[in-house]
Amino acid sequence: MKQLLPFLLVLPLAARAQIGGRAAFPFLELPPSAQVAALGGMTASTRSSDPTQFFASPALLNADMDHAAGLSYVNYVADIKRSTAAYAFNTEKRGRFGLGLTYSSYGDIPNVDDAGNVLGTFAVNEYALAAADSYTKGKLTFGLTAKLAVSGLAGNRAVGLAGDAGVLYKPRADQDFAVGLVVKNAGYMLKPYTAAAREPLPLDVQLGTTVKPEHMPLRFTFTAHHLHQWNIQYLDPNARGTLDANNVEVKPSFNWGDNLARHFTAAAELLLGKGLSLRMGYNHLQARELRLDNVGGGAGFSFGAMLKISQFQLDYTYATLQAAGSSNYFTLSRRFGASSPPPAQ
Repeated sequence: MKQLLPFLLVLPLAARAQIGGRAAFPFLELPPSAQVAALGGMTASTRSSDPTQFFASPALLNADMDHAAGLSYVNYVADIKRSTAAYAFNTEKRGRFGLGLTYSSYGDIPNVDDAGNVLGTFAVNEYALAAADSYTKGKLTFGLTAKLAVSGLAGNRAVGLAGDAGVLYKPRADQDFAVGLVVKNAGYMLKPYTAAAREPLPLDVQLGTTVKPEHMPLRFTFTAHHLHQWNIQYLDPNARGTLDANNVEVKPSFNWGDNLARHFTAAAELLLGKGLSLRMGYNHLQARELRLDNVGGGAGFSFGAMLKISQFQLDYTYATLQAAGSSNYFTLSRRFGASSPPPAQ
């Protein structure tokens, strides 16, 4: 715990507000696993035995992850693919650790000159190495993640150092209720692609809660995100407005209610037993940003399932990006060691 305190105090000071689309290494914001994708793409409070969850918040590391390995894969659209691997273990004096790697590939992209002649192809790929440490003190769990992010574009390479700091409050081990806070991707771009100025990292501050009402087979998760930045609405300056009674075009303007809704995700999980569950999530920010003109196409919705057999756990999620495409997430995790894991701490 003492080793984490300096970082937990300093990390929020690195926070700087960014406007969407102007941050480097945006792949750091993508869901690391099928379970997180099914919860609306983010969570600060939902624990499980899948070690890839620590990418969502280091405070989610728990005893059910001890000596567990997880591998996640998602095929977005076209040749865009992403894989995440993680392993978690506990130590007696230095806390609970999580180690992971996430890798994104965008396939071969045509290299075209100004005249439209194809000169060949170039590759684009990105990856992040992550190491997390967490400590539990009574009802609170504190966690810290350090990440080295690398992005390669046609032979050029950018490097960044990012950190996550999280805290989880769980009043009782036998109660399915938790509240979590996490500061994600606070850091610095060590090396830009070219001699151009460095760009900020995709900072996000999230506050969430997970609760299961007693005697109900449902678990609910609500997450508020981008708490450091109130206005996350994008108004397209080229968008066509509507005509009023005087036949004058009225351009889209800031909508307070819509902007507030963009800060929240909501999810529900139907528990059909210890080894089977169904999930559904909704992300309003994604729904608004990825919808086509006047056609939502189901953007922002995600549907998933979890199946656990012996030491293996398989998670699957179908997430709708927009009417033009969707993505399929697969996560397989396995716990090595005792067949009956200890209660989560």
